[in-house]
Amino acid sequence: MKAPHISFSVRSDAAYFLKATLVGILVGGLATGFHTGLDFLFSRYAALRLALGPGYMPYVVSMAISAACVTGAFLLIRRVAPEAAGSGIQEIEGAMEDKRPLHWPRVLFAKFFGGLLALGSGLVLGREGPTIHMGAMTAEALSRSQDLSPDDHKGLLAAGAAAGLAAAFNAPLAAILFIVEETRRQFPFGYRTYMAVIIASILSAAITEQLTHIGPPLQVDVGYVPVWSFALLAVLGVFLGALGVFFNRALITVMDLFLKIPSGLRWVPALVIGAVTGLLLNALPAATGGGEDLVHNLILSNYGVITLLVLTLLRFGGVLFSYASGVPGGIFAPMLSIATCAGLAFGVASAEFLPVEDDFRSACAVAAMGGFFAASVRAPLVGVVLVMELTGAYSLIMPVLITCTTASLTAHHMGGRPIYEELLERTLRLAGQPVDGPPDGDKTPVQLGTRES
Repeated sequence: MKAPHISFSVRSDAAYFLKATLVGILVGGLATGFHTGLDFLFSRYAALRLALGPGYMPYVVSMAISAACVTGAFLLIRRVAPEAAGSGIQEIEGAMEDKRPLHWPRVLFAKFFGGLLALGSGLVLGREGPTIHMGAMTAEALSRSQDLSPDDHKGLLAAGAAAGLAAAFNAPLAAILFIVEETRRQFPFGYRTYMAVIIASILSAAITEQLTHIGPPLQVDVGYVPVWSFALLAVLGVFLGALGVFFNRALITVMDLFLKIPSGLRWVPALVIGAVTGLLLNALPAATGGGEDLVHNLILSNYGVITLLVLTLLRFGGVLFSYASGVPGGIFAPMLSIATCAGLAFGVASAEFLPVEDDFRSACAVAAMGGFFAASVRAPLVGVVLVMELTGAYSLIMPVLITCTTASLTAHHMGGRPIYEELLERTLRLAGQPVDGPPDGDKTPVQLGTRES
């Protein structure tokens, strides 16, 4: 009996999906190694501070260690791979527009070890930035083993980035939607590329969960939220929309200010920021770190409005200066912690004057995470799904939707633009490359299977 004929299309799809499978597995393993290394550094650093006992010595030692780590990360990035600074998401988008370089070996090296130094020092940066960039570079390495069409190549880069986000937060669905909303202008939508993103995201999250045995990392238990309080959550969304616009503009402003420092002295801000971080690690630990653990602790605490607002300001300023220092790190996790502080402050203040249950306070924190993300990144669906996957609070999907929608609408009508669009344009300008694309910040996803002309 004659064997059935397997079409070239089926074999081509199988080969491409195999690459996506390898991307998901490798990125999941790489991200787990990165997270494990960070956890080890955090625990050793905390043990050292504790062993020094009371007095001034913990402050001196912490300032020296954090300053050395941040300065070392800055010098490593500057000498090995300058494009590895920051989160790397804008670099991936630039590469998908054929405007940014793809030197995967040096970016992987600099992002991994520079990220360990920078994040291990206590800077207000998230681990998701390095894993997203390393995920895309892993995909780039695999794409070199076989000639791929430009669309397939870009699709694999997007799959690697999605796998990195899925591993960072154990949130595969949010990672898939992130590609749909955030890279709408760059991603070549089609059956093969979209399936590749899904495959890589699922496998990366599965590998990470299997190796770390963690569920929703920010598990929150929230009961019933009355429908009449949705109006308050819409008001919260308006405030978060304005805060998101201000955050984006402030971040670009601080980065531009640092550029005015003479080139030979740009290590000085890294040194100073590291020293201040070391001081805060002892004086006020809640003002340091990416905020992944802080979010859960804040929701369980009973801080007053003033304390929460102070933490909001400290973490807001912390992420601005940490990111502008020129070391690897993301802004997703710090944004979630800032939003949690602001949302809790809103919820506590509301409870003082209105007949709301204690669950409303927690609901404000969860909704604020999605709202602030939607206002800054301008990806409201990602904000909703990311918060649901992180917290497991699926009963709050309606409140989160309301807050994300009003925050995104407010940011749009205030003239705000997506943060990564602004960062990419800034990067291209500094590189002397042409900047194009619509300035309206519209991130509405195109219909699957179509491309913009």
